[in-house]
Amino acid sequence: MTSEPTRTLTDGSPEPSDGSYREIDPATGMQRGYVVLSEEERAKGFVRPVRRSYRHVGMRPQHPVRDITSDEREWYRGQEYVKYEEYPRDRSLSVLGRFWTQAQLDSGCGAVTTMGEALAETYARQPDFYGATFCSACRSHFPVGVDGEFVWLDGEKVGS
Repeated sequence: MTSEPTRTLTDGSPEPSDGSYREIDPATGMQRGYVVLSEEERAKGFVRPVRRSYRHVGMRPQHPVRDITSDEREWYRGQEYVKYEEYPRDRSLSVLGRFWTQAQLDSGCGAVTTMGEALAETYARQPDFYGATFCSACRSHFPVGVDGEFVWLDGEKVGS
């Protein structure tokens, strides 16, 4: 039986069980504290390179998009969809495509954010540890992972 990896805050203090570290500072948009894998856990080695900087690229369709039709506009009245991305025909997919708003298509400010060493090492040790990360220009957190909004400076998706 394997135990859960030890987690701490970036300053090495124990992770509070009440989640108080998640409180957002309105002046910066950052949390009061950030959870990382413990120093001992990170010392076991990395499965990815330790990278400290990433770019906020936003959400992007992976396949060609088309304008929505007048019927689709009527069906989804109240939504602000402007484009439809049709996924390739694949019997293993249960979804045929996705609608996009202009805000989604325009997402991602392009800014580069640099994180501290403990956060970077946590990503290198366990790439899917986080579900979101911070954009220093937008002053907000956005999703990471295959469908996330950030790429490392080498182009790989953050959190994948």
